Amino acid sequence: MQIPIFTVDAFTNRPFSGNPAAVCLLENDLDEDLHQKIATEMNLSETAFIRKLHPGDDFSKKNTNSVLTFVTLSGELKARQVGDHIVLDLPLYKTSPQVLQEVEELIKAAVGNLIVQDLRYSPDTKKLLVRLSDTYERSVLEKLQVRAQDFLSAEKTGKVKGLILTLKGNSPGNHSGHDFYSRYFAPWVGVLEDPVTGSAHAVLSSYWSEHLGKKEMLAFQCSRRGGELKISLRSDGRVDIAGKIAIVLKGNLTF
Repeated sequence: MQIPIFTVDAFTNRPFSGNPAAVCLLENDLDEDLHQKIATEMNLSETAFIRKLHPGDDFSKKNTNSVLTFVTLSGELKARQVGDHIVLDLPLYKTSPQVLQEVEELIKAAVGNLIVQDLRYSPDTKKLLVRLSDTYERSVLEKLQVRAQDFLSAEKTGKVKGLILTLKGNSPGNHSGHDFYSRYFAPWVGVLEDPVTGSAHAVLSSYWSEHLGKKEMLAFQCSRRGGELKISLRSDGRVDIAGKIAIVLKGNLTF
């Protein structure tokens, strides 16, 4: 059997940056065990399997009006193409103030002596949002040396499954137009640092929209690979998160 497969870097238009994912095009269903084996072979946690809903569907035809629905552990994820961007349709998650004393050891492990301007928690996603002082430049976030493995012993509450570090954009000398920056860590689920994270921006979008008074924003995730996200809050309580892609590999799986 041969299955067409692609490696795609998302939230970027440059190879070897953004968030890498494998995409398999399936003519027929595969069992779950084979899905797992293919994902292991590709060594990418983001491995998507796209199957035709109707026998007459043609993968080779471009249809920018079509919507792809992915079944994930977090529920259905819908994606569509708009121009040169892929748009993810995600729920918008609110945050509430977090008491510093409950997570003080975790914050210390993450940012050391850096000044924390705000601290929020998203109960729906179990993500802790840590906003650094507006006095810091983007480079402070990028150069921050983080040992995410230390978070496991530092987090005593048992309620945090993801840590977002974020910083307001548009600092002096910033010509990129980014409204905010972030980095994301989730060693509790096996991800020391994620290159670019759509789900984290479903939390960040809500937070920064409230604080900046904006529904349309441009964000940048400052991981080693880096990625840019266009954000648009909708009136139905959801958020569109868009990014460009770079296809870096095309081939066939043979087995």
